[in-house]
Amino acid sequence: MMLVSVLAEILEEYTAVLVEVLRQLFHSAPFPRRIRFLILHNLPFVDRPSGVTA
Repeated sequence: MMLVSVLAEILEEYTAVLVEVLRQLFHSAPFPRRIRFLILHNLPFVDRPSGVTA
């Protein structure tokens, strides 16, 4: 059981790092603005600005 909790924590940290890398990649990607917004808006674990509601 302890191994499962450790693995879950590691995966959570890995996912957070992966999302940050994807955010940086798509933020400067040569996609149309609307496509970039949709991609960035739908990433999990993303801190949304206070003015944006889901």
